[in-house]
This record gives sequence, C-alpha cells and structure tokens, in this order.
Amino acid sequence: MSATVQHTGVTRRWPIVGEPPYEGSRIPARVPTVLDVPAGITPMDDILQVNFGPNHPSTHGVLRLIVDLDGELVVGLSAVIGYLHTGFEKNMEQKTWWKAITYPERIDYVGYQNNELTFVLAIEKLLELEVPEKATWMRMLLCELNRIHSHLVFLGTSALELGAISMFWYCFRERETILDLFELVAGQRMHTRYFQAGGIAEDIPSGFYPEARKLVEWMPHALDDYLQLLDKNQIWEERTQGVGLLSAEDAIALGQSGPVLRASGVDWDLRRDAPYLAYDQVDFRVPVYTAGDVYARYRVRMDEMAESTKIVRQCLDRLERMEGQPWIADDRKVVLPPREELHTSMESLIHHFKIVTEGYRVPAGEVYVAIESPRGESGCYVVSDGGPKPWRVHFRAPSFAALQATATCSQNALIADLIAIVGSLDAVMGDTDR
Repeated sequence: MSATVQHTGVTRRWPIVGEPPYEGSRIPARVPTVLDVPAGITPMDDILQVNFGPNHPSTHGVLRLIVDLDGELVVGLSAVIGYLHTGFEKNMEQKTWWKAITYPERIDYVGYQNNELTFVLAIEKLLELEVPEKATWMRMLLCELNRIHSHLVFLGTSALELGAISMFWYCFRERETILDLFELVAGQRMHTRYFQAGGIAEDIPSGFYPEARKLVEWMPHALDDYLQLLDKNQIWEERTQGVGLLSAEDAIALGQSGPVLRASGVDWDLRRDAPYLAYDQVDFRVPVYTAGDVYARYRVRMDEMAESTKIVRQCLDRLERMEGQPWIADDRKVVLPPREELHTSMESLIHHFKIVTEGYRVPAGEVYVAIESPRGESGCYVVSDGGPKPWRVHFRAPSFAALQATATCSQNALIADLIAIVGSLDAVMGDTDR
C-alpha cells in the first residue's frame, strides 16, 4: 500500500504499512492547523476558552495553545507560535561561513549535533570539499548519540507529565553519560561546534572509545528497564493508546516526518532512503508502527534508541581501526592550520588570520541538504553569492511541521490527553520559531 503525493512537479510514492486508524481525513477543513468549535455549539453553551501556555512546562517550551473546552473535552484549538523567535537565520546571513556554524546548534537545542551537520554538509556541497573518512564516521557516531540524547529527553519529560516520575531520573541518568561523552570529545556538553567544514575540529581523544563502549554495552539494559517500567503499565497504556490519532494520509498531507510519520505507518527514513554520511554502510532497522497514536510514537522512539546504539557500536568498530588517519581536509583556504604551525610558519599564520577575520569564500550557487534528525527531516537551504557570508539561509524545521498536526490529533481529546499529545509530537520551540 502506498500514497502518491505531487509536490513542485515531482511525484513521490510513500510506502504505507498496515491499516489507517480511521477512515477519511480528520484535518480541519477551514484552516488545517486550527480546530474550530463545531457549528452546533452556540455561544450560550458552557464553553470555556483557556490559554494553555506559553509559560507552561507541559507545552515543552514557549508554545501557546488557545483551547476551547466543553467540560473536559477539547472542542476548539489554535496553536500560537513566535514567543521564541530568535532570528537565527538572519543572524547567520550577517556572519561569515566560518562563524555561522555556531548558530544551527541553538535552533534545535536538543538535537543540536544533527542541526550543525545539516549546515556543514551544505557548505561542503557548495565547496565540493571532500571529507576524510574518519570525520564522516565520527560525525555519524555523534549524530546517533545525539538522537539517543533527544529521545531520552522526550521519554523522561513525557513520562513525568503523565505521572511516571521515576522515568525522568532514569532517562536523565543516561543523558548525563552521553553529555559527558560530548564533553570528552569536544570540550562542551552541548553546542559543541565540533563539526567543521571539511571534517571535525580536533582528533578523537584516546579515552573516548572505552567510555563510548561502556555506554553501548549499558544502553540495551537501560532500554529494558524503561520498557519494564512503562510498557505493561496499565495507566501508561490507557493514557497513550488510542489517543492523538493521525493516519498516514493525514500525516503526509500535513508534512510530517521522522517518528511522527513512521508511527502512522509510513516507512520512510532519510538515513536509508536518501543516504548521507556512511549510513549505507551500517546495518540498522527502521521502526514503523501503524496505530498512529501517542503510544506508537513512544514505541518508535524507543526502538530508534536501540537501533542508534547498534549504529554507534558499528561506528566504534570502524573508528578504532582508523587511528592516525586525518580527521579534517587539508585545504588551508577553508580549514584552520594546525596550531603548532602558527609559531613557525608565516603562511599558516596568514591563513589562520584570514579565516578567523574575513572568512573563506564559497562559490556562488544554491543547495538544499536534508538529514534525518531526531525529529524528522531537518533541511538547510543555502544561497551563496560567492562572498564570505551566506546570502540566504533557511532551515526546514521538523518541529514546525509537527505542530501543524496538533489540531488534527486533538479532535475529541480530553484536556488531560492534550498534554500527552503535545509531548508525543516532540516539538522544540527554538526549532519552530528560529
């Protein structure tokens, strides 16, 4: 079974698994992102309009939901965004290519490493710059660690909101270990700026491999602990199963991607279907569920953590055999020269000074690069006019697309279910507003 969608003259067939959770479409007719109060309900009825957010922890950021309630039933909903608008894209257009690399990590501040990769890949595509194999595999390893990190934040906070308090501490225990690994390799727990045009900033420290191995060996046990706490818990099942339904056709129409799309039965993952880095050289499974509810989205992310652990193990196996190989391209017009050369080589000092102050020039052109971030398709559209600064930068934010499904998923929901639904979409407001 598949669905056909035509966009900008290109027809794409989406592979759909299983039967839809409901017939037809539930996307609101007037405005797809706004759930209007039904016409049969008059102003004299006991309808209460409340603001859910923006200063509410269960909105996972500064998201404002204007909710119309008939008792505890949600009969109207509108999502209001823009409270975290930072202007990152315009800021990047005022910085050199070299300095702009620090910004994407702060857009999706939970999936930071993947966001940074998107922009760096776009620069390298315009430069036609070849990246050393060691850097490619290390990037893939860190992106998968970042995926696990992001899903742990989702799982811990979503479980906390539904009353499973201990899950928060279990998830953040493993999250701390992952952040320690980032600090070990890059010097920063988050927003590392470790990915550079041409490779990675520094060689991999010798102590990284054994510490990463410890995490790889422990994660399957940790995931078993999570499943034992939640998977057969009657309260968890009742709060998540059959709640926040989204069919495959509606998910495609609303531009969903990532775990939200795969939880609705669409078998699509850019790591497998449009490979980048070295994903075509590793073995992993793409989890797909068909129920399209909060529980299915939770299970997709749980399975993805297990698959990411497998990918990290394969990356470690490959990287440990690359000791002594280069980790960044040897192009002094783009890459900072080794620090030890600055005291002995005038040419290296000049290159260092020019890159840091003026920046390198990128050939004129435009490019769009998309990757599979923890939240789905994260894309970066970049236009260069041949100068040291980007002429245009725009990110395709999966969180922005995810919030488009809020109205569809919230039909006939209780106000308590709204918390579970919003959490299952896993939107990051920095990614939404940019």
